[in-house]
Amino acid sequence: MELVTPNFGISIFMLIILVFVILLPLIALIDIVKNEFTNSNKLIWVLVVLLFPFIGTILYFIIGTKQKIK
Repeated sequence: MELVTPNFGISIFMLIILVFVILLPLIALIDIVKNEFTNSNKLIWVLVVLLFPFIGTILYFIIGTKQKIK
């Protein structure tokens, strides 16, 4: 009789993927909706984050946060 041990490496990997693909874009979208932007940048950032969740979120946190109206 063999004991089957769970593979925790896959579980940790799936958790990391979940954070990057679902949680960070959600945080970015909430931040975009709550803040004001110059021109029509709010709509553009929402579309970028929705269409390209991984890259769009990274771009928003690098570039988009500088475009907010204080």
